[in-house]
Amino acid sequence: MIENWTKEVVIQRLLAITLLVMLFILCFQVVQFFIVPALWAAILAYVTFPIYNFFYKKVKLSPNVSAGIMTVSISLIIGVPLVVGVFILQQEALSLYSNLIYRVKVGYLDVPDALKELPVIGQQVKDALWRINKNPEGALEAFRAWIQSHLYYGKMALDVVLSSLAKLGMALMTLFFFYRDGISLVRQIRQALRNIIGNRIDGYIDSVGMTTRAVVYGIGLTALAQALLAGIGYYFANAPSPILLTIITFIIALIPFGTPFVWGAVSIWLLSQGHTVEGIGLALWGIFVISWVDNLIRPIVISGATKIPFIIIFIGVLGGLTAFGFVGLFIGPVVLAIALAVWREWISQHKNEIFEPKEAALIDNQMLLNFDDQAFHDQSKGKKKKLF
Repeated sequence: MIENWTKEVVIQRLLAITLLVMLFILCFQVVQFFIVPALWAAILAYVTFPIYNFFYKKVKLSPNVSAGIMTVSISLIIGVPLVVGVFILQQEALSLYSNLIYRVKVGYLDVPDALKELPVIGQQVKDALWRINKNPEGALEAFRAWIQSHLYYGKMALDVVLSSLAKLGMALMTLFFFYRDGISLVRQIRQALRNIIGNRIDGYIDSVGMTTRAVVYGIGLTALAQALLAGIGYYFANAPSPILLTIITFIIALIPFGTPFVWGAVSIWLLSQGHTVEGIGLALWGIFVISWVDNLIRPIVISGATKIPFIIIFIGVLGGLTAFGFVGLFIGPVVLAIALAVWREWISQHKNEIFEPKEAALIDNQMLLNFDDQAFHDQSKGKKKKLF
């Protein structure tokens, strides 16, 4: 009877687990596209939630109105620079394309001398320029044929852009609900995790929150400061499209130590165009001003707030970027912060078990040495008494 009942319970449990796994897989397939937008929305909502509380608790607005104000504000902060950057990029691309076509038609396509003097490809560049300038119509026809044969890559790029815009729209829409229902959602998640792990989950969640805020502020403030300083350098160096270069610098600056690749490339371009003073000046500005912002603000804000070594944050940022894409800039450090919190808690709980045996052995050895010294001393005194 007990054996039959046990088999029945086991079968029921297996069926329940199987159904739960299938449900989890199906849910993952349904929400897979929305995971990254939801993560972005969660990060933005968490970091800016104090501002939402200001409208909700101080100004006494309703949750819907407060969430709407915050969502519209975030949309403008993200959307306006994005639209301006796309517009400037479009204008620059059209200008570059028109200038390139004109130079090919008149047979005067050229590149900087530094590129021609490169040891490996310099001669090939010269030969290609000579062939293009000798037969402009043939070069244009070959260029059109190349464009026609690579339209598939253009379609892929367009699909990526449309997919990214769709994800951005989903993130902004999800952001509204995170503002409005965020507190209730966090309570439910905290209680669910507490049922599984226990009360220790509170410390882990606090570590996640602290790390997320510090990483976002550290990376965001550093990128913004570097972009503004780089924009000043681009303006005074008379670099082309300083606004577009500033926006590009801000995006690249989100990656640790990525900014030199932007202002360094602009400096090299200025030098190749014969603007020696501007190129050297921008390089010095980048080395002694822009780069020092990365070296000072990021470690102070992140490591100082989280009490986590900066090397762990650095590995988390780059590793998260490799594993999860751009959102991994924030996921990677959070994951390592949780792992570090678990490690520190385990070390703290088992400190006596780990260190006590060695300390006890040292104490026993010390006591044994003291005992031997005392015995030797007593034995020496006995011999002296016999002598006298």
